[in-house]
Amino acid sequence: MRCTMLASGSKGNCVVIEGGSGSLLIDAGLSAKECLLRMERAGIDPGSIGALLVTHEHGDHVRGVDVLARKLEIPVYATEGTLADFLHFRRTSAKPLVHHTCRYHERFAVGDFMVEPFCTSHDAAEPCGFIVTGGDLRVGYCTDTGIITPHMHGLLRDCDGIVLESNHCPDMLRNGPYPESLKRRILSKRGHLSNPDAAACLRDFGKDVPQVILAHLSEMNNTPEKALGSAREGLGLFYETERVTIATQCGTRAGCPQCFRL
Repeated sequence: MRCTMLASGSKGNCVVIEGGSGSLLIDAGLSAKECLLRMERAGIDPGSIGALLVTHEHGDHVRGVDVLARKLEIPVYATEGTLADFLHFRRTSAKPLVHHTCRYHERFAVGDFMVEPFCTSHDAAEPCGFIVTGGDLRVGYCTDTGIITPHMHGLLRDCDGIVLESNHCPDMLRNGPYPESLKRRILSKRGHLSNPDAAACLRDFGKDVPQVILAHLSEMNNTPEKALGSAREGLGLFYETERVTIATQCGTRAGCPQCFRL
């Protein structure tokens, strides 16, 4: 399996998980055109994608969902709350869109993949993360959450690779230009995971999760160096340069691979 970040951050999120006989797309927060362009740069065949999984309805995760799913002729999977908000308030086209409701902790199959949605803690209708299993390998995708619950922790710890939010440096956020109301939202249990929170999670994992991508970094309240430094501190003796990758908004491009291969 290979997990490739096409984009990660407040301007758009899009991830491709490739297996032996197909691929899955998680979120499409860029335009459909830009998603396809970045797939081409990354050497990903759009025709291999069997479904588009949506974590929640915020624009930086669904901007290209409607057009891209129809263009690739693939179904969209999301929770009931996410679908209701997306279909009634975010979607502008009246053209048919194939979509399916998924539920927390109820697994479903897409091709050779098994997908398990799990509850995250974010200020959205019914947000989720995903555990994607292909053969004997498991990838966990967990961003846009203010906390890591014990259940989330257990699911992610069993993965061979994870995409984990490391959104902000608390000091940069508190001393930055954002309005106080937005700072409180980001710091809340329904906000975004901080660098220290992500580091604490990795500290608990120890050597159990071989590959990590730190994702959804704030361009205003974080830097790749700070996120990586926190992860290094959290992992301690278990830290290895090739084990941790930083995802940025630019996504995968020539000379800038943001992916792990299992």
